[in-house]
Amino acid sequence: MNVAQDAGLVTNWWTYAHQHPLRYRLAVLATNAREVVEHAGGWLFDRSMAGWDVNVVLTDVTGLAPLHILGATVLELEGPLAVPVHHTWPDALAVAPDLLLSDSRVRDGVLNCLENDLIEVVVWGDPLPTEFECRVEGMDHRLSAAAHAFKARALAATDATPRPVPLTEGFRCNARSLAAAGREVNLSRRR
Repeated sequence: MNVAQDAGLVTNWWTYAHQHPLRYRLAVLATNAREVVEHAGGWLFDRSMAGWDVNVVLTDVTGLAPLHILGATVLELEGPLAVPVHHTWPDALAVAPDLLLSDSRVRDGVLNCLENDLIEVVVWGDPLPTEFECRVEGMDHRLSAAAHAFKARALAATDATPRPVPLTEGFRCNARSLAAAGREVNLSRRR
């Protein structure tokens, strides 16, 4: 994709988002589709089925069929990051730890969200940059039966070696995410 195509995708997404202002929005930032499906596919599917607008923003936009199986819209990372003013913010943000380590724009943006308690922030996997360790706590998401089945199908559509799909997915998230999941946690004591 070139910059003009990226700008068109982002513009189309904004137009769509403004036509559906009451839908919750989840943005997932990751390197590739396989990583998202493996670590967060069930959670992503459950959010999509609950009526959330799920957008996965990737650095590598190949092999997208597994994400479409889960109900996600896919954008290339450079498109949204190239726009100077973001008119539409997600209600929740999920981020792969490798992007936090490798892309300062992503790391700085997520840190800003955490420091100002702007939105729900969810991270999966290891390692995390040290400045994130004290700002997030562990949480498990139990997959619905449908999420389990769709994640299995999405994993089969990737080039991953077939293996059993777990019933839960583990994440680390901020206090806003934990409160949304029904857990009261004060993370300020850990800062």
